[in-house]
This record gives sequence, structure tokens and C-alpha cells, in this order.
Amino acid sequence: MTRRRWHILEEADCLTMARRLPVRFDVSAETVLPAGSPVRLARQVRQDMWRRLQGMRGFSPVVKVETKGALCRVTAGGSVEGTFPRAGTEAAIAEVLADPQNRARWSAWAGKGGQADG
Repeated sequence: MTRRRWHILEEADCLTMARRLPVRFDVSAETVLPAGSPVRLARQVRQDMWRRLQGMRGFSPVVKVETKGALCRVTAGGSVEGTFPRAGTEAAIAEVLADPQNRARWSAWAGKGGQADG
């Protein structure tokens, strides 16, 4: 997928990356990470979440990054067309967000671009 196929919505201290508009979170999980480039962080989280959930029919990922000082609150999830196991899906997203290797890679990658890459 090319970058042009993704909607990147920017507000004051918030960036949302979504495949479809309007943005909808039928399922989600949150974490807090060190601040860095919101676009880079959202892209990396989206890719890893997609790798984990790509077999789920009707899933459309969304990542929201809210920057507050030295921290970013990341909400990852998305919309799902049809029925799905909500608890299991939210647990899978939470596992992706909690994985120490993912977190270290995301922080390193987002930190390289600084705040100006958004």
C-alpha cells in the first residue's frame, strides 16, 4: 500500500492514521511511549498491528498518537465489519503494544525523525 492510501489527520497535539474515514474504533488498546515523530510512530505501530491481525476479515486499522510533553499516548485498533471476538482482538492488540522489542524499535525509529517528520 502506498502512503497516499492512508488518511493522516493532524490536530493540535494529535495525529490519526486510518485506512478509512470516518475514523472508527470498534476495538482498541492503549499504551504510553516516549515522544518522537508521530507519523513514524503511527506507521510502525500500524504495521505491527496489521501483521498480527491481517487474517481478521473486515479489519481496518487505525492508530492515534497524542503527544503530551515528553510522552505519546498511542491508541491502536480500528474498525471491524461483521462479528468478531472483541476480547481476544483487544488482547492481541495489547500484546503487540506491550512487546518490549516492538516498543524499543518504535521508540528508536520515532526518535530518529524528531517532531518535524509529522
